[in-house]
Amino acid sequence: MPKTIREELEEWEKKSLSPFAALSSRSKGRLFFEEECPLRPAFQHDRDRIIHSKSFRRLKHKTQVFLIPMGDHYRTRLTHTLEVSQIARTISKALRLNEDLTEAIALGHDLGHTPFGHAGEDTLNEIVPGGFNHADQSLRVVDLLEKDGKGLNLTFEVRDGILKHTKGKGEILCEDPEAMAFTREGQVVRIADIVAYINHDIDDAIRGEVISSNDIPDDCLKCLGDTHSKRIDTMVNDIIQETLASGDGRLSISKKVLSAVWDLRAFLWEHVYENKAVHGDFYKATKILKELYQYLVDHPDYLLTLIKMESLYDSLERCVCDFVAGMTDRYAFSLYEKLFLPLPWVVL
Repeated sequence: MPKTIREELEEWEKKSLSPFAALSSRSKGRLFFEEECPLRPAFQHDRDRIIHSKSFRRLKHKTQVFLIPMGDHYRTRLTHTLEVSQIARTISKALRLNEDLTEAIALGHDLGHTPFGHAGEDTLNEIVPGGFNHADQSLRVVDLLEKDGKGLNLTFEVRDGILKHTKGKGEILCEDPEAMAFTREGQVVRIADIVAYINHDIDDAIRGEVISSNDIPDDCLKCLGDTHSKRIDTMVNDIIQETLASGDGRLSISKKVLSAVWDLRAFLWEHVYENKAVHGDFYKATKILKELYQYLVDHPDYLLTLIKMESLYDSLERCVCDFVAGMTDRYAFSLYEKLFLPLPWVVL
């Protein structure tokens, strides 16, 4: 029997990729058994499932940093995801890692993000029993919530990378193996995420006149570059060259560049993320999510009509959390207006 296209591609991976790459044919498998696609290796199949998911499409109307910006060129959670994917694929290709796996993790890493950015995440973490974390929620989306409760049935490697992509204010390259992705590809997405958001958030903050390019610390400019593209190029090249020089496949970054990245991230937190001009409306967004959450907890029958189900699939609080976390910014505003704001009387 002739080999399928998938099998031929799997053979190509074995011959062409780095010894440190994850091979599609050696995946640890899916949550539930299914027949392999005759055309696509497992990680490519996962990538396609994520792209066609409803939660992926909703990212276009979720806040990255600026709350529902009117300008056409501000980032959303979707464009952030695409920039992470591009940077991660560039690094993976240079290191001869599995680009399909890298892309699948990158495209899926923020599927669990709330409306209103990290303000929404902080709000749900405060009010939901057991807390809330967007990485955990991203895994919940692909395992359970997509496809009307069937989930996407992704491979272990993609699921692991999605769960462990986040760092917050933590280490960029963590020494704790439990906190890092199992695969090199997942680790690449973790570092590509910070390369992307550090640079595009500066770009958006300058566009929004929250800061000017003159505010960026001189040491960071001298080390990384004085333009958006130069800074990304410096970081990506350094990661690739340092990793190749390590000889053991371990992701690396030079002390000089790492120090500049730390300083740039600290600058962003102080002057952008915690800036009153940026944060000014987020307390209103917090109020919206808290009131929506409580209303739906108090009216479970109405929740069922919204999610188009006859019964709850989990605890009431967790079902409400899933629904609220999945909202886009504009849907949250629209539902809040419908539930809490008086509408004009239109009968003549």
